[in-house]
Amino acid sequence: MAGEPGVVTSMQNRRVAAARALRRAKERAATGTFLVEGPHAVAELVGSSAYGIGDVFVTADLAQRQPGLVDAVRARGGDVVFVDDRVADALAETVHPQGVVAVAARPELELSTVFRGRPNLVAVLDRVADPGNAGTVIRTADAFAADAVVLTGGSVDPYGGKCVRATAGSLFHLPVLTDVELAPVVDAARAAGLQVLAAAGDGDPLDALGDALGAPTCWVFGNEAHGLDATAPAWADRVVSIPQTGRAESLNLATAAAICLWSTAQHRR
Repeated sequence: MAGEPGVVTSMQNRRVAAARALRRAKERAATGTFLVEGPHAVAELVGSSAYGIGDVFVTADLAQRQPGLVDAVRARGGDVVFVDDRVADALAETVHPQGVVAVAARPELELSTVFRGRPNLVAVLDRVADPGNAGTVIRTADAFAADAVVLTGGSVDPYGGKCVRATAGSLFHLPVLTDVELAPVVDAARAAGLQVLAAAGDGDPLDALGDALGAPTCWVFGNEAHGLDATAPAWADRVVSIPQTGRAESLNLATAAAICLWSTAQHRR
């Protein structure tokens, strides 16, 4: 444990400054670490053996309200650093800080690891730019028992604060691979026995696929503004669209991904 409630040392100040720097993508990439905010998310981090835990900044109030969380952090090797509300507010990115911010170390993953063991369901985000969308897809993939989520190069950093919060803890439940090219992902999926389905606005209707949706599947979802790469028909087994009966021009990416992943999960059951 570093420090006691109400006591601030120069070492604590250095630790706080290093943690605050992780709000920048460049620092996260250089250190392989990122911030996790709030008791629920930190509890999910503690429960995941895949992620390392470093400094965990805790207010005295949070420690008093949730002593079990503090004990669990220590049991996992995290170093509890007591800070006052002002410091906690400076570390947090949310409007209403919740009294705990942890530094987490991301796992090292390879494409071969993701597709080892013949997975049943993988979601691929190709150049997806919005952190809220990416985080929601990770959360949805977790809800429907996906084996992994892959983000291609040019996609948003899933370890940025907004994206981490949007996952609601699901980031720590399944492998999330980043910064890979789409072509090797497609090749690896096929080699592992998965069909590759690309979601687009002008493909075969989702409800016409029938039992084919129950096969091991790698879903690919494209950029919010530009959609899938124009070469999708060449590399996908099928390009799939979601039939709409209303007047909306299109579906939000995260919503479309949820429908596709749910459909596969339902047919697999």
